[in-house]
Amino acid sequence: MARTPFGNRGMTRFQRRKNGGTKTISSERQAAFYIGMAMMVIGFLTFISVFVSAANSIGDFSNVGSGAQSSFTRALVGMGLMMAGAFVRSIGSRGLAGAGVVLDPEQAREDLEPYSRMAGGMVKDALDEADLDLGTSKERVVMIRCQSCGQLNEEDSKFCQECGKTV
Repeated sequence: MARTPFGNRGMTRFQRRKNGGTKTISSERQAAFYIGMAMMVIGFLTFISVFVSAANSIGDFSNVGSGAQSSFTRALVGMGLMMAGAFVRSIGSRGLAGAGVVLDPEQAREDLEPYSRMAGGMVKDALDEADLDLGTSKERVVMIRCQSCGQLNEEDSKFCQECGKTV
């Protein structure tokens, strides 16, 4: 069973775990991402060219009919390229299932794994930078059980938190 360009479709879950999961993005997905980005940039430049040519022809009404048609066509082509580029970029970055093209939750989880790892790493870095302790220390807490009700209380408690009797 081989690895497909947009994920590990042909592999069993055990084989994916054995191979280390999906820690990297395939070269095909990277190419799709960069092609989508290029399409978006070309579309944006095409769309903006409408405004640049309109600004250059202010006061020149000699060719209004065909100029307007050309501008409208360039604007539509530019917007279409930007939308198609965003779609291709989304597939490249998230994979087919992660982008919602293929409805397969397990495959989507695998496609998005590199981003989940990255986001988790970024959160960990931010918490380390802020020097926050979220209770991840391995301190052992001694608890004392109340003889009356069985409630667990902290070691230094003199009275039960549940029934109020002496511990």
